[in-house]
Amino acid sequence: METARILGVNFHDVTLTTAVDAAMEQIRAHKKGYVVTPNSEIVYVAQEDTTFRDILNRASLVLPDGIGVVYAAKILGQKLSGKVAGCDFAEALVYRMSKEGMRLFLLGAKPGVADAAAANLQKKYPGLVIAGTRDGYFKQDQEAIDAVNAVGADVLFVCLGAPKQERFMAGHKDELNVTLSCGLGGSLDVFAGTAQRAPEIFIKLGLEWFYRLLKEPARVGRMMSLPKFMLRVIRVKLFGKREQ
Repeated sequence: METARILGVNFHDVTLTTAVDAAMEQIRAHKKGYVVTPNSEIVYVAQEDTTFRDILNRASLVLPDGIGVVYAAKILGQKLSGKVAGCDFAEALVYRMSKEGMRLFLLGAKPGVADAAAANLQKKYPGLVIAGTRDGYFKQDQEAIDAVNAVGADVLFVCLGAPKQERFMAGHKDELNVTLSCGLGGSLDVFAGTAQRAPEIFIKLGLEWFYRLLKEPARVGRMMSLPKFMLRVIRVKLFGKREQ
C-alpha cells in the first residue's frame, strides 16, 4: 500500500472503499492491529512528540482525516487520493461488519453515549452484533481492557480523543481480545445523536473545521494549529527543512 509522508507521518493512499476493504481483510485474517485517523492538528503534535509519531506510523491504517492533510500532500508533491474521515470510515466498516455478523465493542465518550450509539447503529444495521460498551471515564486502563475482554469482539472503536486513544490502542494491542482497534475521536457522539457533523456543503468545500469553530468558538485555540501546520508544510516545500 503506497504512503504519503507528511511532516514525518506516513499516510496510506486510500479511498474510503479501499480503506474499509483493507480493514475487513485484516479482521478476517485475525491479524491484530489498529487504525488511526490523524488530522493536521494531530500531525503537528506528532512532529514534536516522536513517541506519538511512532505510534501513528506503526498503525495498520493511517487515514487522512482532514482537508489540511490533503492540501499538505499536494504542496509537498505527495499522492493522496483524498480525505477519509474517521466517522465515514467507521460507519462504512460497521455496514460491512453487519453483513458478516461481526462483533463490535464501543469504548469512550460520556456515560450513556456509547449505549445510545450502539442502539442507533444496531437499528440502522440489524446484522451488527454489539458485544459491549464502556464509557471513557475510567481511572486505570485495565478497567477498560477487562470490560472488552470479558465479552470479546472482532473490532473495538476507541473514542477517547487524541493522543490518549492512540496510546491506548498501541500500548494494549496484545492485551486486548480484539483483532482491530480504531481510534475515532468524537464519532460515538455523532452516532448517538449528541453531536452533529457539518452540513454536506461544508464538508464538500473542505470547511468542516470552520463549521465546528462556528458551533464551538472555544475551539479557536486548538484551531490555530491548522495555520501553523500549513506554514510548516510550506517551509518544508520551499527550504527543504528536515523533518524531525
